[in-house]
Amino acid sequence: MRNVLSSWLDGPRAAFNNVREQGHDARPAYRGEEQGLPESGPGSAAPLRRRLLGFVVDLLLAAVITAAFTAPNYPGDWSVLTWFVITVLPVTFFGVTPGMTLARIWVARTDSTKPVGLLRAVLRALLTAFIIPAVIWDFNGRSWHDRLTQTIVLRR
Repeated sequence: MRNVLSSWLDGPRAAFNNVREQGHDARPAYRGEEQGLPESGPGSAAPLRRRLLGFVVDLLLAAVITAAFTAPNYPGDWSVLTWFVITVLPVTFFGVTPGMTLARIWVARTDSTKPVGLLRAVLRALLTAFIIPAVIWDFNGRSWHDRLTQTIVLRR
């Protein structure tokens, strides 16, 4: 009975290992290689820690700004609206938020050298608010919200 069970379990595992090996063959050498970005330095794909730093700084800034207007009460959900404004407006025109400026990263379009624009900035912020599209990444360092809006976050 044990031999039968173990042979059955080896089948899917062997198939999974084969898929894993094939996946390594198609994987780019570094993040952003498929977009023609440099491996490191300015213009390369921004690492997760810098993106996370920028996001946390923006959240804290939104909470502080909102708290200044709602004191002595807690900001509540109003800080989400403030975060949305300090995310959308600067990204629309300059490609950065205050937190991104501190983390030395910026948002660029993948289809043009034009600014990100209002529609893409609003869609990026809405998808970020849902969290899931912002935390599922491909190997090139692009999350769902980046791919859907045809943007990429780069180092300065």
